[in-house]
Amino acid sequence: MTIETTTPPLVIHTDGACLGNPGPGGYAAVWEADDGPRELSGGRKLTTNNRMELLAAIVALEALEAPTKVVLVTDSRYVHDAIEKRWLAGWQKRGWVNAEKKPVKNQDLWRRLIPLLSRHSVSFRWVRGHTGHADNERCDVLAKQAANSRNLPADDGYPG
Repeated sequence: MTIETTTPPLVIHTDGACLGNPGPGGYAAVWEADDGPRELSGGRKLTTNNRMELLAAIVALEALEAPTKVVLVTDSRYVHDAIEKRWLAGWQKRGWVNAEKKPVKNQDLWRRLIPLLSRHSVSFRWVRGHTGHADNERCDVLAKQAANSRNLPADDGYPG
């Protein structure tokens, strides 16, 4: 895998939303591609906010065709801290149990994210949500619209 390091990183903004927690949920990602703006969104019938925040990052990274240097901007401390504070590495090392010796939640999604973090060079940046940041606000709108959609698929990884 070769990632071009001389070009600036691709900045992807992501967000998740849940109408109730748990409840219907939505996720979204936006970025500026070479051929114009990109927006991705979708939802699940019964899920949690953390699952949607995580799925937003996964779907965005899965959409990239080639290995890419990425700055992923999220308003989720859960997603940001799991990577940047190396919680994910610790969970893996301890056999998918957290510091309280309980099973890590959302393992299915974390396991889906891991190969994407190997494929791409990703750093995570946290922004405070609902503070007027245009791309974060756009993701929020898309995620909420997705959560309000009819006929959402089931979230197969959610035990509820």
